[in-house]
Amino acid sequence: QVLLVESGGALVQAGGSLRLSCAASASIFSFKAVGWYRQAPGKQRELVAGITAGGRSNYVDSVKGRFTISRDIAKNTVYLQMNSLKPEDTAVYYCNANRYSDYGMGLYWGQGTQVTVSS
Repeated sequence: QVLLVESGGALVQAGGSLRLSCAASASIFSFKAVGWYRQAPGKQRELVAGITAGGRSNYVDSVKGRFTISRDIAKNTVYLQMNSLKPEDTAVYYCNANRYSDYGMGLYWGQGTQVTVSS
């Protein structure tokens, strides 16, 4: 069983920064891709950022230039550095891992961590 545990969510003022962590029970290289998704109340869950085993990353347009996805292989951990936060970034953020594809949602999810950005 693969376990993913997110941490780092908090209440922060607009313009502030947070770093989210996704700790996995297996090597990051066990997955073709690891991604961060978010879901706000009444909205569909969306991909925010993803990184492949080869180190290729992608971002949703609304966070480009503000968020950075990275990894620490030795710690089995993927990070999401979130800068210049906006109220519209408020959501529950989830870590997801895909063993079989560089694209789309995998079968493994973390429990989520709440990010709230105040004006």
